[in-house]
Amino acid sequence: MDLAEFDFALPEDLIAQSPLADRAASRMLVVDRAGGSWEDRQFRDLPAFLGPGDCLVLNDSRVFPARLFGHRAGRTGAVEVLLLRPVDSAAKDWEALVHPGKKMRVGERVVFGDSLEAEVVARREFGERTLRFYTDRDVYDDFEKLGHVPLPPYIKRADEVADRERYQTVFAREKGSAAAPTAGLHFTPEVLEACREAGADIAFVTLHVGLGTFQPIHDGRVEGHRLHREHYHIAADNAVRMASARRRVAVGTTSVRSLESAMQSGGLRETAGETGIFIYPGFEFRATGAMLTNFHLPRTSLLLLVCAFAGKELALAAYRHAVEYRYRFYSYGDCMLII
Repeated sequence: MDLAEFDFALPEDLIAQSPLADRAASRMLVVDRAGGSWEDRQFRDLPAFLGPGDCLVLNDSRVFPARLFGHRAGRTGAVEVLLLRPVDSAAKDWEALVHPGKKMRVGERVVFGDSLEAEVVARREFGERTLRFYTDRDVYDDFEKLGHVPLPPYIKRADEVADRERYQTVFAREKGSAAAPTAGLHFTPEVLEACREAGADIAFVTLHVGLGTFQPIHDGRVEGHRLHREHYHIAADNAVRMASARRRVAVGTTSVRSLESAMQSGGLRETAGETGIFIYPGFEFRATGAMLTNFHLPRTSLLLLVCAFAGKELALAAYRHAVEYRYRFYSYGDCMLII
C-alpha cells in the first residue's frame, strides 16, 4: 500500500492547542462499521453505547516530564532531549531523541540544570541516541525537577504548569510514558462511574508510550515500515476481566495494540514484554470489539490502525466529515468511537 492513500487535508486551526476546561466536554463522532455511517454525539454519551458484557480497556501508563533542556558540556550550544524509554533496570541508560542530533557524537556530555549530566553512549538513526545519566539519586526525581511535559510538536506553545495535570489521564498509575494515551484524557471519575452503572466492567493494560506510537513513517510503502518496540504489561486480574467480556472496548490505540499483542503471544492472560506490533489495513483483529480514539495525524501508524479497524474508506470519509464540522484534532482534541 502507498502511504499517500492515508492522507487528508486538515486546516491548521483545527489542531487543538489547549485542553477544554472540562475533560468530558469533548465531541464524539460515533462510527458504525456495520452500517457504514456516523453520527455526531458528545463524549458524555459514551455510557449509552456500553452495556452488560462490555469491558472498557484503559491504558494506565503515566506520563513523566520527559523533555529536558540543557547545553553541551564546555559549550553554550542548547540541547533538547526527549526521553523515550530506559534500556537498563536502574533507568540510568535511556533511548532518546536529541536535537541537534547530528552534532551530538558518542562521548559528548550534556548538562541539565546544576546537578545532572548525561553522556551520549550510542548513536542511532533520525536523531536517536542512547544517553547515560550520571547521578546517585533516583533519576526520575531529577526528571520531575528539571523536566518539562512532553507536549507533541503540533502544539505550538511551551508547556505550562496546568499541563502536568491535564496531559495525564485521571487513572494514570504506572510511570513511564513519553506521551499521553490521549483517548483516555476525556474521562472523569464521574464518566467512569456512569460506564460502570451502564453495566460495563473496567480493566487496565499498561503500555508505556514511546517512539513506537508516534514515530513518523519514513518509507512511502506501508509494508516497509517497522515500529520501535514499547513495553506493555497486563496483570492477571485485568486479564481475567478482559477474557470473560462479551466485547472489549479499547480506549486508545495503545490499548488496542496491547490487546492484539497479547492475543498474538498466547491469549488474554497475565503477560509482560515488548511489542512492535504494526496494525494496518488487512490486519485481523482478535481481541478488540470497539475502539475510542482521538483524531490522528495523516500518514501515521495511528491513522493506519484506525483505518484497519473501521475500514479505510469509512474511516477517511468520517475524517473528512470531522474536518467539515470542525472537530478539534489530536492530543487535546475531540474523539471518535468506532463500534
